[in-house]
Amino acid sequence: MRNYTLKTPWLIKKIYPGLIWDKKQESERCLYLTFDDGPIPEVTPWVIDQLTQRDIKATFFVLGKNVDDNPEILSELIKAGHKIGNHTYNHLNGWENDLGRYFNDFKKCQESIDQHTKTNLFRPPYGKIKRGTIKEICKTHQIVMWDYLIGDFDKMLSADKIYKSAISKVKHGSIVVFHDSLKAEKHLRQVLPGFLDHFLELGYRFKTL
Repeated sequence: MRNYTLKTPWLIKKIYPGLIWDKKQESERCLYLTFDDGPIPEVTPWVIDQLTQRDIKATFFVLGKNVDDNPEILSELIKAGHKIGNHTYNHLNGWENDLGRYFNDFKKCQESIDQHTKTNLFRPPYGKIKRGTIKEICKTHQIVMWDYLIGDFDKMLSADKIYKSAISKVKHGSIVVFHDSLKAEKHLRQVLPGFLDHFLELGYRFKTL
């Protein structure tokens, strides 16, 4: 049994109104595509290629350690017009680490990103973050969560089930999370192209945050 939900419940959004869960203000049909945990050479360049083929821009929430290991891939993302967000340096669980350690990890990631570009976007790994940490990070950053979590990392799900669930539950204004990671690679390669084509055919526009 999985310990997460794909579609974020409205009650959670209401409890944490200061976090960004979706963006429904646009009059036209829009989606906000995001990718977590990169950049890595095995997956991220392929994602860039898929997006470039369809003239789609996305927002990438990167790990500082991967930025330091793969600066040339981060440069490719920036050159292609994608937005960058902070996802901590070491993918820390915000419920299992105190504010001091977590905030230092957040700042270390920001320092890595700042060598290449600027960002005021942050997404906590696993979506787990304490209220005190929220207060501190919101002094400088917008905390971006999600409306729909693609289960591309979940080996218990089939690619077909992931795809069918996504196209039935993603709606106008949804912030959608994919992962450009090794753990998600198999499902990502099977699901992402069809997901993009489906919503393009329906007339949706993909925007960055």
